[in-house]
Amino acid sequence: MKAANSTAELLSSDFKVGILGGGQLGKMLVLAANNWDLQTWVLDQSADFPAGPVARHFVEGSFKDEADVYAFGQQVDVLTIEIEHVNTDALLRLQREGVLIHPRPEALVTIKDKGLQKQFYAAQDISTAPFQLYADKAAVHAALDSGQLRLPFVQKSRTAGYDGRGVAVIRESADLEKLLPGPCVIEDLVDIEKEIAVVVARNADGQVACYPAVEMEFNPEANLVEFLFCPAALTSEQTAACEALACRTIEAYDICGLLAVELFLTRQGEIWVNEVAPRTHNSGHHSIDACQTSQFEQQLRAILNLPLGSTALHAPAVMVNLLGAPGHTGPVRCEGLADALAIEGSHLHLYGKKMTKPFRKMGHATVVDTDLERAKSKARQLLQTLKITAP
Repeated sequence: MKAANSTAELLSSDFKVGILGGGQLGKMLVLAANNWDLQTWVLDQSADFPAGPVARHFVEGSFKDEADVYAFGQQVDVLTIEIEHVNTDALLRLQREGVLIHPRPEALVTIKDKGLQKQFYAAQDISTAPFQLYADKAAVHAALDSGQLRLPFVQKSRTAGYDGRGVAVIRESADLEKLLPGPCVIEDLVDIEKEIAVVVARNADGQVACYPAVEMEFNPEANLVEFLFCPAALTSEQTAACEALACRTIEAYDICGLLAVELFLTRQGEIWVNEVAPRTHNSGHHSIDACQTSQFEQQLRAILNLPLGSTALHAPAVMVNLLGAPGHTGPVRCEGLADALAIEGSHLHLYGKKMTKPFRKMGHATVVDTDLERAKSKARQLLQTLKITAP
């Protein structure tokens, strides 16, 4: 397959955009591609997944399986992802054979291993929290016993962590029973003032565009983002520093596509990279309703080497994740939908997952308003109004 070199060729009926992953990010990426009548091919385990009903072609298989990914990649003109935990051996082989793949597989190899990520930042002189790597929890206990490691700290599994999973906060000795098995990263427990994210895009011509920095507020029980506020409450100097660090990071990885850069703003005023995701991201969902160009259209622009769209805000926005209600597992039922839609400035995005369970991401809502504090109030009202339960 060869990359398209003109908009006319892109819009031809036989140009195929392949997406590894058919979850909600895949669905929203397909919906953006449908606006341009691009052929979308999606690989995931079941056509019942969110992207299944909207993709032009859905191929059932595993994005973690080398044979499945290789066979799928041979059928498309450009291959991208909605999740980084994909088989990179197949991607490297496809790339050697001339398939256009964004983000590049070499970057994915680093990013999907949090230990390699941290070593990358150290080698590139990109500021990040102090860290150590350990083979398993026995090695962590040994380091504690020897005095090499001290409480408190944060343990992160090197691979497969996602949506709050694979993280353990160890504040005192009683928390050691929460230690995770397997290779891990141990970070100092940082005194954080704010958790910030910047979604940045880059195309093959080297054009880079940052979305306005957002501030994240987490659900303490699920360790998931519950609210996202845009713009973030930062000084102009802090905003510029966050955006500059995001741009530097995507260029260091040499990625075409999107990179969501999660940042810590410490109480001492330092800005550190926490971790990154080389794809569309929860921290950019508000862009569908609040920005000139959604992050999903921007990913398409970037991987196809088209001019990047404006990232300007129409208005301040608050995004709220809609999670499955505690104590409910089963077929999806939305309670309070009419009242939620009656809230001025609210925009609902339900992902089409067939089954709910406690704290599963089932959708999101964005509230836009000329006043950010008013948008926050409306978003909290919406969260109390709309409940995703099971019969």
